[in-house]
Amino acid sequence: MRTRYPAAAVSAALAATLATGACTAGAVGGGAARGATATGTDCVRVVAENGKKTGECLPLAPEQKRVDRGTPVFSRPTEITNPLHASSRIQQVIYDGHVEGKPFRTELTLLPDIKTITVNGEQVRARTLQYVSFSDGRVQEVATDWFAQADDGSVWYLGEDVFNYENGVVENTSGTWRAGKTGPAAMIMPENPKAGDVYRPENSPGTVFEEVTVQAVGQTVPGPYGPVEGAMRTTEVNLDGTRENKVIAPGYGELTIDEPGPDLEAISLAVPTDVTPGPVPSELAALSAAVRTAHAGATDATVAKVRAAWDAYRAADRVPRLLAQQMDRDLDSLTAAVKARDAALVRGAVLRVAQNDLDLHLRHEPLATVEAARLALWARQATLDGAARDTGAIAGDATSLELTWDRVEDDTAPGRAARIDAALKALREAADRKDATAAQQATARLTSAL
Repeated sequence: MRTRYPAAAVSAALAATLATGACTAGAVGGGAARGATATGTDCVRVVAENGKKTGECLPLAPEQKRVDRGTPVFSRPTEITNPLHASSRIQQVIYDGHVEGKPFRTELTLLPDIKTITVNGEQVRARTLQYVSFSDGRVQEVATDWFAQADDGSVWYLGEDVFNYENGVVENTSGTWRAGKTGPAAMIMPENPKAGDVYRPENSPGTVFEEVTVQAVGQTVPGPYGPVEGAMRTTEVNLDGTRENKVIAPGYGELTIDEPGPDLEAISLAVPTDVTPGPVPSELAALSAAVRTAHAGATDATVAKVRAAWDAYRAADRVPRLLAQQMDRDLDSLTAAVKARDAALVRGAVLRVAQNDLDLHLRHEPLATVEAARLALWARQATLDGAARDTGAIAGDATSLELTWDRVEDDTAPGRAARIDAALKALREAADRKDATAAQQATARLTSAL
């Protein structure tokens, strides 16, 4: 679950909560909170975009509609079988779209890590999802989320560590929370949701808060590669008073997110849901070769070859509509940047094109193979950013490399892993010192190790 509030707003809201006390936390297993309205609904104060808690209550559903008031029992918490929660069936999901007028991309990946979190005095083992969002191709937010399934089949959110980035470095950790410390565990998916059900996936007013109302279940909705059955439509109220409409589907989790205004996030494809057997199509292999050449040196000629290869691949294979739109947009941006001789815009656009290209491989190749190619992609990008002496971009490249490495390190031979670890450590140290020359040297060692 993602926070959609400015960092300053969340920080100020948390400070106000600590100073004055939350209006109510709606704790797991508790009764109606003191101060509830005459209709039996908690009053959770709206937090304005400037970070100030207002006197206005969020338009919440009556307490009797909530299905998350019981105390969950966790006997086998890491065995998540609820089909509507992403951690039950996915290895990785890719979201595309646009947020605040910029290309937006998310990688949501199930990690092998198991974390133990205290819930109601009980030690609960939780599955781990890594969330990484990119704005204009560059890392914007990173979160590690923890989930556990209760014995009744409902899935509970036990917290997240959040890191918000600005120009390649951590700006703040707003949105971080932990069950049993910041607030209660929060139901993120009922066992058998029905229209009219209400639950709170985040329930620490003043820090993070969301209330979901199920609008419809058993829906058939458009997916990346055709109709998807058994979907659920919901409306979500956020801490700042805004609403989001979401479609949640088996094999995908949150399939589409319709936010206020022009912003859009939707799944381009999911693994293994959208995997198809068989080798990589020759047209996709040709596209990838052209993209790698352009990534190393974007010129009118190399970009023209990418466009020709993209047209050939799209005519030969099925491509999700949103991912096709992304590639068209990013190729147009790259073409324009090359013609304008704008080196900074070229580096950003060619990165996005390369990201799109590797996403297409998820349909045809094992996730570990694609992740290895992503490591090589970020090493190429670090080479470009190092040559441009863009220290902010170098720091972001180091972070992207580290996050990708976290997903594949366990499957890498020890000797090779040690060399990659050493090169990544050197790159991080150089990035932290804003030493572009040392970063270039570390990137060269990393490229050799990869």
